[in-house]
Amino acid sequence: MSVWLPSAPCTPRACVEGTGSLTAVPRAVVRLVAVAVLLLAGIALLPVGRGVPASLVRRWARAIVRAAGVRPRVTGAAVPDGGLLLVANHISWLDIPLLAVVRPARLIAKTEIRRWPVAGPLAARGGVLFIDRDRLRTLPGTVAHIAGLLRSGAAVGVFPEGSTWCGRAQGTFRRAVFQAALDAGVPVQPVRIHYRLTGGGATTVPAFVGEDSLLASLWRVVTARGLVAEVEVRPALRPGTHADRRSLARAAQPWSDPGGATPGRTAATNRREAYGHVPVTRPVVR
Repeated sequence: MSVWLPSAPCTPRACVEGTGSLTAVPRAVVRLVAVAVLLLAGIALLPVGRGVPASLVRRWARAIVRAAGVRPRVTGAAVPDGGLLLVANHISWLDIPLLAVVRPARLIAKTEIRRWPVAGPLAARGGVLFIDRDRLRTLPGTVAHIAGLLRSGAAVGVFPEGSTWCGRAQGTFRRAVFQAALDAGVPVQPVRIHYRLTGGGATTVPAFVGEDSLLASLWRVVTARGLVAEVEVRPALRPGTHADRRSLARAAQPWSDPGGATPGRTAATNRREAYGHVPVTRPVVR
């Protein structure tokens, strides 16, 4: 298990629901084409951090989500300017544009994404920081590099669970990246992402987990009807409020209370839910 990229037990067969209410195939194809066109446009026009206005990046990211047939709903606290570590739970490829809607940022991602068609070149041009999970000796240098970016006033986005989860179960935030925020003296901005159907029911349809392919996940999303992405921006954790990266990571977990505990839930419960051994009773985020 990697410090940066632990494995989640979630799999498409065990955790991901059937699409249920389907949109017409022609409409789904139009959605898929629209997402591809917007991504290609991003490769050419929207490399983050190279003079493109943040407002334009936000509109582009929101357009990708809506083109896929998903309605984004962003609520919560205002996001600080300047250096900021933006952290969120990780369920789907949709999380990436949704985080950009909150605030455009330099993202941290596994090196394998660089080889993905379309998304890989977009990520590279967008300034993604690729992490080699098999070379842990590079971790201190990576943390120092991130801290330097934060000191310069940049926003850096990361999914500290290190892997996608189905949304019914969650992982634990890995601590290493939080050291960069402590070293740079910048706020940490927790974000919670949750997917539901119109009418309120939680859904795992957008999840991109296990051996799932990107194309299969894309098709599942564009053929679904009534998907809503709930993005809750929690209050920022200001510098000096947490003495070490362990307590900072615990407080930043968006399903935890300020003390880091998740009422009535344990890591073992999360694992059992992911494997389908216990009923799922997660509440819908309002």
